[in-house]
Amino acid sequence: MNLLSLIKKPLIAAVLGAATIAVPVGALYVAGATRAVATSALATTAAAASPGAATPAPAANPAAMLPDFSIMVQKYGPAVVNISVVSRMSASLNSQGDDNSDGNDSPSDNNPFGPNSPFAPFFRGQPFQMPQPQPMRGEGSGFIISPDGVIMTNAHVVNGASEVTVRLTDRREYTAKVVGVDPKSDIAIIRIGAKDLPTVKLGDSRTLKVGEWVLAIGAPFGFENSVTAGIVSAKGRTLESGYVPFIQTDVPINPGNSGGPLFNMRGEVVGINSQIYSRSGGYMGVSFSIPIDVAMQVGQQLQTTGHVTRGKLGVVIQAVTQGLADSFGLPQPQGALVSSVEKGGPAERAGIESGDVILKLNGQPLKDSSELPVQIAAVAPGTSVNLEIWRNHAAREVAVKLGAMEEQRTAANAGPHQEGGKLGLAVRPLTADEQRGANMKGGLVVERATGPAAEAGIQPGDVVLAANGSPLNNAEELRSAVEKSKGHIALLIQRGETRLFVPVRVG
Repeated sequence: MNLLSLIKKPLIAAVLGAATIAVPVGALYVAGATRAVATSALATTAAAASPGAATPAPAANPAAMLPDFSIMVQKYGPAVVNISVVSRMSASLNSQGDDNSDGNDSPSDNNPFGPNSPFAPFFRGQPFQMPQPQPMRGEGSGFIISPDGVIMTNAHVVNGASEVTVRLTDRREYTAKVVGVDPKSDIAIIRIGAKDLPTVKLGDSRTLKVGEWVLAIGAPFGFENSVTAGIVSAKGRTLESGYVPFIQTDVPINPGNSGGPLFNMRGEVVGINSQIYSRSGGYMGVSFSIPIDVAMQVGQQLQTTGHVTRGKLGVVIQAVTQGLADSFGLPQPQGALVSSVEKGGPAERAGIESGDVILKLNGQPLKDSSELPVQIAAVAPGTSVNLEIWRNHAAREVAVKLGAMEEQRTAANAGPHQEGGKLGLAVRPLTADEQRGANMKGGLVVERATGPAAEAGIQPGDVVLAANGSPLNNAEELRSAVEKSKGHIALLIQRGETRLFVPVRVG
């Protein structure tokens, strides 16, 4: 029987066909296995040659791998601190009948509802003890920017605090001194008495890109040194203050994270976690951070002078919509529309009018109206700036010498008490209209009262006329009087039509 006869038999033909197919398939399997072994060997050799490199984890899609922040946290985490604050709130009751105007009731007849209330007979003859101010406690975060103990945080973390305690990651604790607070930017500088401390590495928030990974370290809900991550959602968000171009992220931020750093993937601080947008009080996917460039500019002024100066243009502006752009003949909606001009202000002196559209500041286009206040505030008062404005369907150049934005100055901010320092008072000078209305000269309006001032009975709205018999015209004079006083300082207070001296303990 020859070979051709065998192949014609069905069974023999099937066996030969299977063998013919198996040979190339087997060859392909062997070749694939050899390639896999070679690839694995190359990877092992590369890893051995680079001991510091991370071994890639097996994955079907390497592009889907998430970043590893562990090295960054290990290196810069010790420079992030937890901040605990204690403040006192006045427990005074705002009842309309708490002064015995008829002169018939004795002091022991006072009651929490007033002598004219229907409950007065039940309290007559019964002494009533006013509740004492209770300490309020809070927590936040911060980060060390100088090895000699300079720490940056949010203003709202230490605002109104009578005691500030800083705790490091190695569990050491220090009592901090508030160097300066700027509520407009929500930046504060505090200092602790320590040396050779770990510090963060500062970056440039202007190079931050939307979609870039960022990392936050802080103490959400008091859970110390917690790490969360996300991406940059947007830049240049202008919120209530108008002076900060916030960075919007989806990094989980919660109460206690305030004042903590926002890192980029290079381990550089690019922002300070400050606010969240929430309907529940907790994180809902939208958080805001102060750009580190803005924060450092404010922080340097706080360290140097204790307060912040900002340029002032003296205009009220609004956004340019498509309809307004069409009305003014603008090619596209851009710039800041001047809705009103402050009388006697820098803009009026330069000839700027209501209805002008400010297109450029020092040659830089203004894409949105919110950019103008941020950039003007960053310029020192007295500096001349060049504006390109749009008027009567044509562009023109205007030079403006900026004024200084009025700041609410604070008395005696050195020492453990912020904003009011040893007294716990936040004050500002009376305006000219207020002085005329009250028929007085000088004086300082109390904005907030905490610590010794609140304990002595001083309230917001009181006017401090004199300290130890010397008239007061500004916060510096009050600060000087406090520094010269020992034990107590006598403040002459006007409340309504009544004037009285109030002794306040000097902390």
